[in-house]
Amino acid sequence: MNNLSLYLSLPYVQNALIVAVLIALCSSLLGVTLVLKRFSFIGDGLSHVAFGAMAVASVLRLTNQMLLALPLTVLCAVLLLRTGQNTKIKGDAAVAMISVGALALGYLLLNKSPYRSGNVSADVCSSLFGSTSIMTLKQNEVWLCEGLSVAVVIIFILFYHKIFAVTFDEDFAKAAGTRAEAYNLLIAVVIAVIIVLAMNLVGSLLISALIISPAMSAMRLFRSFKGVTLCSAVLSVTCAVLGIMISIVADTPVGSTIVAADMLVFLICWGLSLAGVKL
Repeated sequence: MNNLSLYLSLPYVQNALIVAVLIALCSSLLGVTLVLKRFSFIGDGLSHVAFGAMAVASVLRLTNQMLLALPLTVLCAVLLLRTGQNTKIKGDAAVAMISVGALALGYLLLNKSPYRSGNVSADVCSSLFGSTSIMTLKQNEVWLCEGLSVAVVIIFILFYHKIFAVTFDEDFAKAAGTRAEAYNLLIAVVIAVIIVLAMNLVGSLLISALIISPAMSAMRLFRSFKGVTLCSAVLSVTCAVLGIMISIVADTPVGSTIVAADMLVFLICWGLSLAGVKL
């Protein structure tokens, strides 16, 4: 506990906790919508796209890789949503083609880059599964994460009722005059922003678990959309904080530890639901 309190007094650890809490909160808010709308495949595909974008930014030696990764991931979110609605190109085929292609391109660029580090495998592993880079965030990166996270939360609050309508009954929402396509696009773009933010926290392959697991856990206990959303936010933030603290004490990978905490919480919630607990 003494070592933990010492670490928590360090500014870079405090920055990591702030960013982790904000990312976990944003992920949980949209995770419920993704699960209910069966949009989970978009989150998984975009996480691979984000890896490819980060690889391109690394090859270009950009000091802030988000400046390139964010617009590219948002663009791919729009393309995936459009192709998923195209009867000639099925949504799952588009996700497979774009996501796997982005992974292959990213790995190829990292291997052939003249500026690559001495251990490409370690760099790729860190990008895919997360690394300690969350502990070395620069102040401008922290501000960027804070600004984007606040924007995501504000968008969710402002359009909560529209997102609720589109999530549960898209056809009725259209009949009531809601522009369902526009709100689906908004959801996809916000998810792209969250995925880029979460790259430093859990890595591209584990982002889907960060988004989906808290929502699945909350659905085991709550019946209402609002209850599930609030519970998902609490569980996600709690697991993120615990994951970072455990990784500091036990010297484990940050991303994997956070996702493991999410999985443990899901098992607990599932056990409670089997025992008849329902709120």
